[in-house]
Amino acid sequence: MSPRASSPLAPAATPPERLRNFCIIAHIDHGKSTLADRMLQLTGVVSDRDMRAQYLDRMDIERERGITVKSQAVRIPWQVDGETYALNMIDTPGHVDFSYEVSRSLAACEGAILLVDAAQGIEAQTLANLYLALENDLTVIPVLNKIDLPAADPERFAKELADLIGGSPDDVLRVSGKTGQGVDELLDRLVGEIPAPVGDPDAAARAMIFDSVYDAYRGVVTYVRMMDGSLAPRQRIQMMSTGAHHELLEIGVSSPEPTPSKGLGVGEVGYLITGVKDVRQSKVGDTVTDSRKPASEALPGYVDPKPMVYSGLYPLDASDYPDLREALDKLKLSDAALAYEPETSVALGFGFRCGFLGLLHLEIITERLSREFGLDLITTAPSVIYEVQAETGETITVTNPSEYPDGKIAAVSEPIVTASVLTPKDYVGTVMDLCQSRRGSLQGMDYLSEERVELKYVMPLGEIVFDFFDQLKSRTQGYASFDYEPAGSQEADLVKVDILLQGDRVDAFSAIVHRDAAYSYGTTMTERLRKLIPRQQFEVPIQAAIGARVIARENIRAIRKDVLAKCYGGDISRKRKLLEKQKEGKKRMKMVGRVEVPQNAFIAALSGDVESKGKS
Repeated sequence: MSPRASSPLAPAATPPERLRNFCIIAHIDHGKSTLADRMLQLTGVVSDRDMRAQYLDRMDIERERGITVKSQAVRIPWQVDGETYALNMIDTPGHVDFSYEVSRSLAACEGAILLVDAAQGIEAQTLANLYLALENDLTVIPVLNKIDLPAADPERFAKELADLIGGSPDDVLRVSGKTGQGVDELLDRLVGEIPAPVGDPDAAARAMIFDSVYDAYRGVVTYVRMMDGSLAPRQRIQMMSTGAHHELLEIGVSSPEPTPSKGLGVGEVGYLITGVKDVRQSKVGDTVTDSRKPASEALPGYVDPKPMVYSGLYPLDASDYPDLREALDKLKLSDAALAYEPETSVALGFGFRCGFLGLLHLEIITERLSREFGLDLITTAPSVIYEVQAETGETITVTNPSEYPDGKIAAVSEPIVTASVLTPKDYVGTVMDLCQSRRGSLQGMDYLSEERVELKYVMPLGEIVFDFFDQLKSRTQGYASFDYEPAGSQEADLVKVDILLQGDRVDAFSAIVHRDAAYSYGTTMTERLRKLIPRQQFEVPIQAAIGARVIARENIRAIRKDVLAKCYGGDISRKRKLLEKQKEGKKRMKMVGRVEVPQNAFIAALSGDVESKGKS
């Protein structure tokens, strides 16, 4: 423990002038969680015996992948000139898919540490998070991390960072989250530069809910930032958007484990427990106030995030449908960006159409459903939202290819994004080639330094959601970074490609693609399904079609029984009679027989199984 780390603060309301609220923002894998670990150790809130790497990452999936998925708030004490201050720190995710978590954390803070890897420099998400912080009018403290690495070049990147936010390279702090070098100096800067929270302690209580989690034993745990007034245990509170009234069973701070306190005052960050089990009664962005003396108006909440990617989630076992609904309800509480609604599929049964902020978001949610709730799921191919205008003038919003209208289409609009790619100058040509192959149009090109270039493209979101990020990483040997934000929509020549099995449409395999890519999608899917679907007693045609026009076809050959095996001679007419009889039987079977697609074939075809991809 550092000599200036005081014992954990007494759990009573801390005066606002002794509070500092800040978060750590950075690109993915720039050392946010490691720096947070050193702060916890240095301030003494976590003993060396209890310390573990990535202490604030509570989920196994976060530890395994080395990424932060959920923001975590923690209160740490720090002494400057004999005065003890309470620092409320929020560790935020770095990936673009979780920027909604970052935006909510920024609203609960007055300052932000902008963390940059001293070996890699500024990346795309660094810029995106910096702009978010500046929009929220936060005090930004620039910090270079990982200065202990042999490849670190702090002088070069300090200049790059100073040029970006203004100021001198000498103002950029150099720290090492791994060794702890420079962390105490950083804590001093936080106390000196970040303003104390401002609010009216005598006004009616108003607290902003910025996060919540579900606890199986205690119900909903709500994380709040007090803006005005104060809250105390056993007080009756009201949720202003839902109008629900509850009694506060426990109120406290995370330091870093939940510590009950005598109340929360202006500017403090803490948690509330009301014992409520209904997850819909604690909405992120809602305002908590006193039941007896409620506030006249709610705090401005957060803008609800718009899902960028849609995918269907279906249980392998139809009886798991109620469990899937309950699991999504609970996940929605800890992940406010998740959107879902029930849907049915002819092939897959009952399930949910879920909206995600990106492909990593989709991957993390399905993994959490599998691990935390023991569900086996099929995920349909990701798709984006299209606006289809029929010739009748009616506009239809399509989130699922099965909703695509059959009549004549006047126009189709697809969502577009402004994409920012940061890459070393050697890979500019490769990146431009990739973006142009995905129908991107170049908007600008800026040299951030002699070695690093920022390319700005406008691209269709549908071209990004499949494997764009993987392709970018592999073509630039992992050096390029990527970020995007919505930029409206544009008209495009899009068509719906249906996959037909023996003339029957299988809605799970339908896709909306650009006309130029339709043939490629059709041949890939028909060939893939030919390898995955087992042979039947009759021949099965697999077709890809746009409307009534077939653009690709594969046949699954019939399993033939050797009916001539018992003929060991005799007249040819006898053999012909047996073959004709078999032919009639096959024809009758083809009329009444149904092609069953096994579950593993669905999963392999939709996930683009590597083996089948290679063969196709």
